[in-house]
Amino acid sequence: MQNTVLLALVLACSSACAAPGNAELKQQVADTERAFAATMAKRDHQAFISFLADEAIFYSGPKALRGKDSVAAEWKAYYEKPDAPFSWEPDSVEVLDSGTLAHSSGPVRDPQGKVVSRFNSVWRQEAPGKWRIVFDKGERVCDCKK
Repeated sequence: MQNTVLLALVLACSSACAAPGNAELKQQVADTERAFAATMAKRDHQAFISFLADEAIFYSGPKALRGKDSVAAEWKAYYEKPDAPFSWEPDSVEVLDSGTLAHSSGPVRDPQGKVVSRFNSVWRQEAPGKWRIVFDKGERVCDCKK
């Protein structure tokens, strides 16, 4: 009887304690990206900072901003006016099978909703379910007609 109870407990814990699958990890990253973007809409610079890895690198024009403090200082200007200068949302997320790194990308829109660029971000899982951004780079979209 004791062995049966012990086996039931081990099986219950192994299924409850199992690592999340890739689909769940993708959803975590997509949700994290959306929460990150919501900091801009809510004009909450402190919340923005909470998503940055200590060693984050954000590309800003020809230079790279290195480290959480540098990124936070440079991006503060985007949060100072009452209206958000842009918005973004993920439309693509991939996670390594190891569950340690993820890539998200999607459109960046101006205040009128026009797509002006695409972002590409790399996220690192720093604790179960806790993702922080380590790389971010945007690329302008071509408005050319062929």
